[in-house]
Amino acid sequence: MPAIAIVVIAATGGINDWPHLLSNVIPRATLRTLVLLAGVATLTTVTGVITAWLVASCDFPGRRVLSGLLVLPLAIPAYLGAYAFAEFFSFTGPVQTAYRGLFGFQTSRDYWFPEVRTTGGAMLVLSSVLYPYIYLAARSMFLMQGRAAADVARTLGAGPLKVFARIQIPMARPAIMVGLTLVAMETLNDIGAVEYLGVQTLTFSIFDTWLNRGSLAGAAQIACVMLVFVVCLMMVERAARRRQRFASQKTTAAVHDSVRLRLNGWKKWAASLACLTPPLIGFAIPVCVLGGYAARRLEEFASTRLISALWNSVLVSGLTAIVAVLLAFLLAYAARTTRSRLNSAAGRFASFGYGVPGTVLAMGVLIPLANFDNAVDAFLRANLGISTGLLLSGTGFAIIYACTVRFLTMAEGTIDAGFHKLSPHLDMAARTLGRTSSQTLWTVLIPMMRPATLTAALLVFIETMKELSATIMLRPFNFNTLATLVYEDASRAKVEDAGVPAIIIVAVGLIPVFLVSRALDKTSR
Repeated sequence: MPAIAIVVIAATGGINDWPHLLSNVIPRATLRTLVLLAGVATLTTVTGVITAWLVASCDFPGRRVLSGLLVLPLAIPAYLGAYAFAEFFSFTGPVQTAYRGLFGFQTSRDYWFPEVRTTGGAMLVLSSVLYPYIYLAARSMFLMQGRAAADVARTLGAGPLKVFARIQIPMARPAIMVGLTLVAMETLNDIGAVEYLGVQTLTFSIFDTWLNRGSLAGAAQIACVMLVFVVCLMMVERAARRRQRFASQKTTAAVHDSVRLRLNGWKKWAASLACLTPPLIGFAIPVCVLGGYAARRLEEFASTRLISALWNSVLVSGLTAIVAVLLAFLLAYAARTTRSRLNSAAGRFASFGYGVPGTVLAMGVLIPLANFDNAVDAFLRANLGISTGLLLSGTGFAIIYACTVRFLTMAEGTIDAGFHKLSPHLDMAARTLGRTSSQTLWTVLIPMMRPATLTAALLVFIETMKELSATIMLRPFNFNTLATLVYEDASRAKVEDAGVPAIIIVAVGLIPVFLVSRALDKTSR
């Protein structure tokens, strides 16, 4: 429905704004978006691949600890990273203050310092919190395939760098492309960081054209341009996944007997520093800045506005998790029991929502719901003299709807993976013992699927709590979540007041990071 609504609005909204958008807005926004995507893709790929190769293939001081620390930036939403970086590198921040004290400068005119509020600054912020997507994908592939193949290549006389470039990188390329596609989707979705840093991307242009310029049709037309980006990214991601499965089926060597390359001298300390720097930049800086602000405002933990925002976040996130898990279970169970084109198409459509940026999704959800509310209200006024007001679009239902669409693929992937771990012979055995299909589902499959279901619910809950792009556009009046509360404070240049809700978001985001780190540690062992 959201995708169809956007196309209809763009096609029927007239072309009055199109000449202005085509000459002034879309070309510049598209160019900035492409430059930002290219920069973030380059930085995240270099950081993620090198660190993944070091922890998977080499032995150096602190390797096991650093392998877990490298995942920590996943707990930092991009907009929190932008707020923290802007404060950390500002004129009154610790970096420039120490720089002036070291060289004796008095004012900003006495020296040059890079500006964070630029496209380059946005690249740094986004890549510092998004590189774990590529790190996780590349490390898993290096552990499954690269180390065993690398051992064979070394016995044939290849050096470490040649093994890395000629053997391990080509084998990990499909996994790297999957991680890179996720990075691109998250970059397209971001609005809080790019708005705060002054980078006018396509996502921000939709927000600005709709809310600030009052042109719904113009915003929908820009959204259609973004949908082209999304479709291309989804096609690349699916092609990469198909190649990744093929590569995995061709690998039969065990990795547990592989020996890591032991680094000596300055190389081992350089490897430790290379793996320590990304989490320092992507996690330690935001936590130190925001945690420092929160420590100076401990009374905010008992404030009414924070308690209200926390309750709204928990309520919306909890309901979204329940709805998304129920739908995901339905899709995964249907795919398990009945193989058909309809089920396959439903699964593909379900995964499309994750790639759609929150601003685009918000527009496609709000307008149909508002039209439905107005139609119901007009009908009841005319026939019963009753005004219902905004039943759906004026409540948190719109946020739950949008977040369910966006994060359904996350729940469906987790539950589908859980079903794949259960042998289909379980269903057959239960049926031969007299159970019906529904009894088999309730007494056999659902109890065994409880861990995967709870994991899916947890992931959706946490991602919804951190979500900003759709929530900021769909929330009713006087309705704040933790994310929108942080956004409001930062928009008023009061980042210090946003410290407490920001730290709560980071603390909640650490839960899936901890689960991922444990899973990686078990795999490595």
